[in-house]
Amino acid sequence: MAIVLGANQYGKAEVRLVRVRRDGPRHELRDLTVGIALAGDLAEVHRSGDNAHVLPTDSQKNTVYAFAREHGVDQVEEFGLLLARHFVRSVPAISRARVELTEHGWQRLGPHSFQRDGSEIRTATVTVDADGAVDAADPDGATGGTTVESGISGLVLLNSTDSEFRGYLKDRYTTLPETDDRILATAVEARWRHADVGPTDPGRDWAESYAGVRAALVGAFVETYSRSLQQTLYAMGHRVLAERPEIAQLRLALPNRHHLLVDLAPFGLDNPGEVFVATDRPYGLIEGTVTRTPEDGTAAEDGTAAEDGTAAEDGTAAEDGAPAPDVDPAGDGGPG
Repeated sequence: MAIVLGANQYGKAEVRLVRVRRDGPRHELRDLTVGIALAGDLAEVHRSGDNAHVLPTDSQKNTVYAFAREHGVDQVEEFGLLLARHFVRSVPAISRARVELTEHGWQRLGPHSFQRDGSEIRTATVTVDADGAVDAADPDGATGGTTVESGISGLVLLNSTDSEFRGYLKDRYTTLPETDDRILATAVEARWRHADVGPTDPGRDWAESYAGVRAALVGAFVETYSRSLQQTLYAMGHRVLAERPEIAQLRLALPNRHHLLVDLAPFGLDNPGEVFVATDRPYGLIEGTVTRTPEDGTAAEDGTAAEDGTAAEDGTAAEDGAPAPDVDPAGDGGPG
């Protein structure tokens, strides 16, 4: 039996970058963490230690800082595309570059004063698969596949009512009481893939797209009467795809931040749904993907649901929002 090298990549992780634009008395601030991963013809460095095809990770770090100076930093997706396309164009052995970016927000306090925002973070992952070639008609753009995935994490949302959890499967270990009125709280982790990202993407408004997706996520959470967190997840994903034609697919992870009603009877007090204890663990974790299907309604290649609402082979939710077979009917739901 032969022993061979499998998939591999290398790069620079967690490059911290702060860019201040000083065009006038009002400064603009961008605060990023950047990760780079390169893959391609790298077998020989693993087998014999020949570094001829290896661009040092220190050089990759320096490229981040040089590009910040030369090109500026506006939208994280745009900056990631610049970096990824640079590496697949300039390093002959590299056929794929992935750049992951996290933007740390700052709230403006004055022309040159800022306060760090809370837990909410904007992310982007850019992957350029160049197949080692450059389009002769567009030497500044890499050929091959280009994907851009934007995201948000730490978006904490809470509904103090309009949520219930009942009618779930029960076995001999079930102690959770049903409820027709509960607090529903979560910290949204969302990643969405943009459709049809071309070599140069002229005129694409990344900031407007991000704001629109965020608004759709929040709007669906606020306006959905929730019978389960799975239902809310699907409603959020459906709203994004319905309102944002530039988005091809959305992945969501929603931890259920349980709020448990406190028993005040030992103190001679009632508790009409007003006093709760917020717990951080353990918690239910609801995850799912909402995607578009081909126009003929057949199942997509990734196994997601067809338009007729049948469950996909990988167990993702159907169009009608019902949980697929491998989703826990209780949603770990309890209060989730």
